[in-house]
Amino acid sequence: QVQLVESGGGLVQAGGSLRLSCAASGRTFSSYAMGWFRQAPGKEREFVAGISRSGGSHYYADVKGRFTISRDNAKNTVYLQMNSLKPEDTAVYYCAATPKALGTTLSLYDYWGQGTQVTVSS
Repeated sequence: QVQLVESGGGLVQAGGSLRLSCAASGRTFSSYAMGWFRQAPGKEREFVAGISRSGGSHYYADVKGRFTISRDNAKNTVYLQMNSLKPEDTAVYYCAATPKALGTTLSLYDYWGQGTQVTVSS
């Protein structure tokens, strides 16, 4: 069982930055691939970025070059650094964990956090 708690969301102007954190419980954090997803009002939840157990990363095309995912296994935490934010990045951001290989499909992920709101004003 893994419990995930996101933090770091908030209101920021377009062009600004935020860093999201996701703290995981348990002693097996390093054995999970981690993903960040987001869901805007009226839209489906979508993959944003993911990091494998070995540290390899994968990004949704619209955020590549602006967002960076990283993990600190000693702190059981995964981060999402978001730069050059745009109003269309506004959404609730969720982190998720899977014991399987890194992927972009929601159904791969067994554990989810409660989400943190990111609002980007124009």
